[in-house]
Amino acid sequence: MEQYHWIFCPICDNKTRMKIREDTEIKNFPLYCPKCRQESLINVKSLKVVVMKEPDAQTQSR
Repeated sequence: MEQYHWIFCPICDNKTRMKIREDTEIKNFPLYCPKCRQESLINVKSLKVVVMKEPDAQTQSR
């Protein structure tokens, strides 16, 4: 029997609306938290969630 696990928000540590299985692999997924209304870019591999840091936008100088 497959077991599902909730993904928790990396910012507020509440449950999100996403469930994953043990064999789930996700790359560059925008995870939205309905509680804190923040979006985080995550990677998931064998139930380990890693938050990816996006580089800030740089202005171009001429």
